[in-house]
Amino acid sequence: MKNDNARQIVVGGGGSGGLKLVTRLGRRYRRDPNVAITLVDDTLTHVWKPLLHEIAAGTLDIHEDECDYLAHARRHHFRFVWGRMAGLDRAHRRILLAPLDDETEADTQPSRELAYDLLVIAVGGISDDFGVPGVAKHCYRLDSAPEAERFRQRLLKAYLQAGQGARASEPGDLDVAILGGGATGVELGAELDKMRHELNEYGAVGIDVVHDTQLTILERAARLLPGLPEELAESTESELAERGVAVRTGEAVSEITAAGVHTEAGELIPARFSVWAAGIRVQSFLSDLDGLETNRRVQLMVKRTLQTTLDENIFALGDCSACPTDDQGSSFVPPRAQAADQQAGLARRHRRRHADGRAARQRHLRRLGRALQLPHALPRTPARPARLPPRNDPVDLRPADPPDAAAVEVALIAQRPACAECDGSGVQHTLFQGDQT
Repeated sequence: MKNDNARQIVVGGGGSGGLKLVTRLGRRYRRDPNVAITLVDDTLTHVWKPLLHEIAAGTLDIHEDECDYLAHARRHHFRFVWGRMAGLDRAHRRILLAPLDDETEADTQPSRELAYDLLVIAVGGISDDFGVPGVAKHCYRLDSAPEAERFRQRLLKAYLQAGQGARASEPGDLDVAILGGGATGVELGAELDKMRHELNEYGAVGIDVVHDTQLTILERAARLLPGLPEELAESTESELAERGVAVRTGEAVSEITAAGVHTEAGELIPARFSVWAAGIRVQSFLSDLDGLETNRRVQLMVKRTLQTTLDENIFALGDCSACPTDDQGSSFVPPRAQAADQQAGLARRHRRRHADGRAARQRHLRRLGRALQLPHALPRTPARPARLPPRNDPVDLRPADPPDAAAVEVALIAQRPACAECDGSGVQHTLFQGDQT
């Protein structure tokens, strides 16, 4: 039981970094009645963000891979508060929680205030539309598991309606356009291709999903994966072409409408389903957070100790922070999952030094490599069913035509085993400690 006057450590945001931090702090101070740990998030469950494209394609079961905050808090000795951080009162050390709508209830969770002694802001980032008209109204985004699940359900319903003749088919009615040729866009395209082949094998939707649908990836840069080596981009594009996924590079988008994607060259690419996967930005409330310093991208400026530049009692980590990699501030930690994961461990070590009145140490983050993973390539035509053997022969249950292509997994640095610092918290880690976007 925690004392009423226990020191309050509040972590705003239950993403990769925030969840790891409260897990470790909760276990570290589980028997200390003078320290209380609180996690604040506007969702009830956590899914590792680099896996959202698999949820969108239906190749990952959201209910098996999500982490329930309430259950996780009970196991790891911290408190969970359902809320969305929207403001800050540094003078009184309180954060403002915005009202939350409950879709299953008529009432709304009111705005509240939550006191803190030490605050860690880890609210992450959201997709950036760069001011392109129509993105907010007509595009799906992969910022959260519910959004990814909504896209999956609507796409599947469109397939079923077409197969059952519930509505007349129009150009682009079953087509998907993915805006952004980075890791998220490429992996989403490959997973959606896997999904349509599997639907054909099941024969459940009543149409030839591979033949009757088109997947298109559009990238403004001259090639896919502009942040990765050219040879990797070329091999990835070749692999996608073999799978029937169209790739359009050097295509700038001017507008998104219900009919599809309009390019600056004046072409309309018909697509009922447009998915925005191009860029990331921080949440707008950080621009006016009681005077805390931000950069031009509205990220919170922090020291190499992760403390904000104007308040040593407030830390920030992950996508919402701008952390320099050197004393001169010539470069900054990139907004990737591996960075937030390492920063969470650094913040945990800083907490004890901060409580003892000692200066926080500066640490260098390790670059763990970058990775791209595509799913198994499936046969172009449905595999023939296994032929039943004579009754008295040994039974061989192997399929007659097994897929002949293994998973395409490309790492720029040697593949690594699971995270050496994995603490058993239930948070997903990539198989080879690479970062995903």
